[in-house]
Amino acid sequence: MQQRLRRTYSHVEEDDVVSLEESTRHVLVQLMAEEDRLHVVSIVGMGGIGKTTLARKVYNHIDVKRHFDCCAWAFISQQCRPTEVLQDLLIKLLPGEQNDDKLVETQLVKRLYDGLKEKRYLIVFDDVWKSDDWDKFKPAFPKGKKGSKILFTTRHKNVALHADPCNSPIELSFLTDDESWKLFKTKAFPGNKTESHACPEELEMPGRDMVKKCGGLPLAIAVLGGLLATKKTRAEWEMVQRNINAHLNNFPLQGDYGKVNWILGLSYTELPFHLKPCFLYLGHYPEDWEISKEELIRLWIAEGFISPSWESREGMLMEEVAERFLEELIDRCLVQVGRRDYTGTSVKTCRIHDLLRDLCARKAEKENFLKIIQPSLMENDDHVNLTPSMARIIAVHPSKRYVVLNGNHPNLRSLLFFQAKLMELNISKCNDFKFLRVLNLVRNEVDRWHVSNEIGNLCHLRYLKLRVPKSGGVILPRSIGKLKNLHTLDIFDLESSIPHVLFKWRRLRHVIVNGLSIEDANLLGRDILKNMETLKNIRGKSLNQNNAVFDLTNVRSLKIYFERLKDVQLIVKALTESQRLRSLYMGFSALRSVHSVSSPDLEPLSHCHHLSKLSLRGVIREDPQSSHHVLNFLPASIVQLTLERSYVKQDPMAVLGKLRHLRTLRLWTFSYKGTKMVCSANDFLQLDFLSFHELCDLEEWQIEEGTMPRLRSLSLSLIPNLRTFPEGLRYVTALQEMQLCYLKRSLVERIQVIDGREGEDFSKVRHIPSIRMTPMLRG
Repeated sequence: MQQRLRRTYSHVEEDDVVSLEESTRHVLVQLMAEEDRLHVVSIVGMGGIGKTTLARKVYNHIDVKRHFDCCAWAFISQQCRPTEVLQDLLIKLLPGEQNDDKLVETQLVKRLYDGLKEKRYLIVFDDVWKSDDWDKFKPAFPKGKKGSKILFTTRHKNVALHADPCNSPIELSFLTDDESWKLFKTKAFPGNKTESHACPEELEMPGRDMVKKCGGLPLAIAVLGGLLATKKTRAEWEMVQRNINAHLNNFPLQGDYGKVNWILGLSYTELPFHLKPCFLYLGHYPEDWEISKEELIRLWIAEGFISPSWESREGMLMEEVAERFLEELIDRCLVQVGRRDYTGTSVKTCRIHDLLRDLCARKAEKENFLKIIQPSLMENDDHVNLTPSMARIIAVHPSKRYVVLNGNHPNLRSLLFFQAKLMELNISKCNDFKFLRVLNLVRNEVDRWHVSNEIGNLCHLRYLKLRVPKSGGVILPRSIGKLKNLHTLDIFDLESSIPHVLFKWRRLRHVIVNGLSIEDANLLGRDILKNMETLKNIRGKSLNQNNAVFDLTNVRSLKIYFERLKDVQLIVKALTESQRLRSLYMGFSALRSVHSVSSPDLEPLSHCHHLSKLSLRGVIREDPQSSHHVLNFLPASIVQLTLERSYVKQDPMAVLGKLRHLRTLRLWTFSYKGTKMVCSANDFLQLDFLSFHELCDLEEWQIEEGTMPRLRSLSLSLIPNLRTFPEGLRYVTALQEMQLCYLKRSLVERIQVIDGREGEDFSKVRHIPSIRMTPMLRG
C-alpha cells in the first residue's frame, strides 16, 4: 500500500512550481554533457524537498526529449523489486521487442544491455534508498552512444556517490521566505491565478506565520496550502495556526501529497538500529537550536548510544564512531550542517528541520524514550513533577520562570536544562537520581553558584555541564570527587579549585574548565592521561610530573599554560609523538618579559604532522645568528593559526604565505613589531579569513596581485599607524566582507563615499559587498 500511495509517474507534472530554475539548469547541463562514459546524475535532499518534482521537470523538458533516443522512468522505493522494474523498462525502452513475463532477472538484464548498446538513453530512477539496488541494475546499462545518462533521486548522499564517485550530487536547498509564500498562495488560492493568487489582507498575517513554521519544506507548504484552501475566514485560519503541526501531520492523503509526518517518517523507519536512538535524541533540543557537534557526540557517548565495543572492533575511538554516525545522518538528509569548522570540511554545528525535530519528539515520547517539559506551557507555573513512569531522558526547554523539581523518578538517566532559571536542584529531595548519567544545567539567575554537596551521590554520572552568566562563577563541592564514572566535565567560570581526587578516574576523557587553570602537579595520574582527548586550561608543570605528558597518546585538543621554560621544552618534544593531536593552544607569556634572553625552542612542533589548529601566546625569540625565519618551525599541516604577543620583528608573511593549507590567520596583540608587511604573489592560496588586531607598529601593508585568491573575510582593528590601504586590495576579488575598527578616521574616510564624493582610495574596495565600520581613532 505504501508503494501504491508513493508511486511517481513521469507524466504527472505540477503546475505550481517555484524556485527550481537554477537547479533545473544545473541538471540540464549535466544531462546534455557528452562524456565518453555512463554518467550518473543525482538529485539529493530530505523527504518532501522537491527531488521528484525537479526530476519530472527535466525529464519532460523539450531539449531532453530531443537529445536522447529513448527515455524511461522507474520508481524504486524502499521495497525495490528488480524483476518488475526491469520488465517495465524493457517495455518502455524497447517497445518493438517481444516481451515475455517468464524471463528471469538475468535474461532481462541481458536484453536491456543488448538493446541499448547503440542508443543514447536516459533512465530516471526515482526514490533510490540502497546502494545495493543500483548494483542490481547496473549490469543492464551499457555505455551506449556518447552522452547516455542515469538520473537518480535519493535521500542518501552516500547512495549517489556510490553510483558515481566522480560526480557531485545536486543537493536541493529549502525555499526562502518569499519563495515559500509564493508556493503557499498557489495552493491556498488556486482560483486567483489572474491576480497572482492574491491573499486577502486579513489572512496574510496568520498565513505568513504558518508558512514560516514549514521551514521552507515544499511538501509541508503545499499540504498547508491545500488544507487552508477549504477555509475562508480568519477564525478558521487561526484555528489551524494554533495547532499547525497536528494539522500538517494529520492531513489526509491526497494526490501526490500525503501526511508530512508519514513521508518524513519513512527516513526514520529505514534507519539502521544503531542510528535510531541517535536521531530520536535530537528531539530534545529546542526549535531552531544550533547544535554543537562536540557536545552532541559527548552526550551520545554518555547516554550509551555508542558502545565501547566499537573501539576494539573498529579500531576507532568512540568519538570517531559517533562522528561517523553523525555524518551518516547528514548523508541521509536527516540532519543539516550548520557551520563547518576551521578546516572547512568537518562539521562544527548542525541543525535539524523543525518538522523532523517534531517527528523525533513525538516518536521519542510515544516510545517513552524522551520527555520534553516546557514550563511556559504548563498550567502549574514553575513546578516540574517527576514520576517513575516518565521517560528516562527529560529535557526542560527555555523558560523565563524559575523551575522547581518535585516528585520521585528513581530511574531518571538524563536531565537537560536549556537556559531555565533553576531555583534549586536538591538531589536528596528528588530521590537521589541514583542512576543519572547526564546532567546539563544552565542557571541565569545567579552570579555565584555553590553546587549542592549532594551531587556526589550521582555515582553513575558520565556527563556534567554547568553554566552561569559570564560574569558569574561555579563553586564545586569536594564531593564531586566521588564521580568515578565521569566522562566529560564542562564548567564555565569555575571559581574554586577542582578536588584532586577527581583526576584519578580512568574514564575521564574530556575536561573543559574555563576561568580557572588546573595547576596542581599531583592532579593527573598517568592512567587517566592515556584516555584523555580534550584537556583545556592546565599548567605545564602538571604534565611534567613523572613525565606524565608522554601518556597523552590520544589527546586531540590541548590548552596549556607555562611558567617554567623547562616545561615547554619537554612537553613540545613529547607532543611530536602524538598521532591524534589536532588542536594546540600554548600560553607562555608568563615565562619572561619581552626583554629576557631565554626563549622556548618550538622547532619540534615542525614534526607534529597532524596538527591543524595552533594558537601561540608569548614571545617567540629570534636568533640574530640564524639565517632562517623565526616561524620556520610551523608545520605544513596548519589550517588555523593565531599568534599573540609574539613580538616577531621579521615580516611573518614570507613564511605564513607558504603554508599551503592555511585557511584562517589571526595576527593579534603585538604579534608583529615590524613596520612593513608584504603578501607576495602566489602566496596564501587557501586563505579564507584574515584578522589583524593591535599591530601598533605597522605602517605599510603591501598586497601583490595573485595573492589570497580565496580570501572572503578581512578584519582590521587597532592599527593606529597604518598610513594607507594596500593598492593590491583591488585584486582580492573574492573578498565578501571587511570589518574596520579603531583605525585612523582620516584613513577610513579615504575609502568612503561622503556627500556623494568617492574617497581617493574608494576604487580599492568598491568590489567588497559589505564593509562594516565601528568607532574610529582621531587623526
